[in-house]
Amino acid sequence: MDDKHKHPGMLPVNDTMLTRESWKIFQIMAEFVEGFERLAQIRPSVSIFGSARNQPDHPYYQKTIEIARVLSNAGFSVVSGGGPGIMEAANKGAFEGKSPSIGLNIQLPHEQAGNAYQDISLSFRHFFSRKVMFVKYAAAYVVLPGGFGTLDELAEILTLVQTKKSRRIPIILVHEPFWAGLLDWFRTTLVDEGTINAEDLDLIQILDEPDAILDAIFKHYEYSGFEPSAEEAEIMLDL
Repeated sequence: MDDKHKHPGMLPVNDTMLTRESWKIFQIMAEFVEGFERLAQIRPSVSIFGSARNQPDHPYYQKTIEIARVLSNAGFSVVSGGGPGIMEAANKGAFEGKSPSIGLNIQLPHEQAGNAYQDISLSFRHFFSRKVMFVKYAAAYVVLPGGFGTLDELAEILTLVQTKKSRRIPIILVHEPFWAGLLDWFRTTLVDEGTINAEDLDLIQILDEPDAILDAIFKHYEYSGFEPSAEEAEIMLDL
């Protein structure tokens, strides 16, 4: 576009900044390559989410340890965000079990320290590449109470499954009293306004007990197996 047709609000291109942003592409590529290479062998896995703020004496923390340990002993690698709170509890429970404990750590302005219970630890600068890794190899999502980050991950997997950009997997919410208000809003506002379909709510289950969560995951895959079909694998290439 020549200068005389530029919008008056458009600033001139900063070549130094443009160069820096162009080189970021290689950093992003490196995050994806390392993630794919190191996580390709962790199947089947379950991604667990929840608040970074819960301390070890909190009931949610203790519940998460139990859930992760049961999943790990059943043969599922457990993937968490690698940080404190529920993330640490998920890694700790898996670490105590038989299967790998994986932490997908994120570098934040206020540094997030990785927890000590990770068999595989990856570090990301970019949330979007990290989110792909949570989805890419997950056989299920287990979501404990949490804040904006937890809601972001929940909305991400619901969107991907709803739009068929990812295969359907169990999406399990833990501790019904925490989620009741949100699910009521889904039913009475989103469905009523027509922004989602009523059957979209069938993507979500609410379960509290570790054995019930494990049973729900096995039931989902009873006839299909944990590995994606050829059609599903093709879909997953375009996550």
